[in-house]
Amino acid sequence: MSIERVVVNSSPLIALCRSGQERLLPRLFKTVVVPDQVYEEVIAGKNDEAANVLRSQPEWMNREKVEISLTVAAWNLGDGESAVFSFAMKVPEHRAVVDDMAARRCARVLGIKTLGTGGLLVLAKRRGLIASVKERIQKLMDSGLYLPDAVVQVLLSEAGE
Repeated sequence: MSIERVVVNSSPLIALCRSGQERLLPRLFKTVVVPDQVYEEVIAGKNDEAANVLRSQPEWMNREKVEISLTVAAWNLGDGESAVFSFAMKVPEHRAVVDDMAARRCARVLGIKTLGTGGLLVLAKRRGLIASVKERIQKLMDSGLYLPDAVVQVLLSEAGE
């Protein structure tokens, strides 16, 4: 099944924007949803690359007002993850883009399909949009995203690098 629609959490958005890779989102997906809660988390009192990108209201960003589902609220996740998962449960053709491991465990239990920032890069390589996952991972890490060595190795293996 091809991934064409995503709902994105703040951590992946921040990492992609800070590393100058946010333009991959509209190239990879027909629809990129950013819940209002995620939007507010990213821009709240900040003046960095991610906040500036979102404030510019890029044409690829579809902001959505999301009501948090009681099922998701019971997990005591952050507002962003809760909104992302609530949206994904309501509109299941959207893949949830999240990096947090606790949030991913919640998603597995709730039957929500996820994709991480690193997995997004592997997908971009498979679709011929980028030449090297390794270089792109380094950009993410240089911009502040922590990826354990084991995760990097899995991503590189998945990308055939």
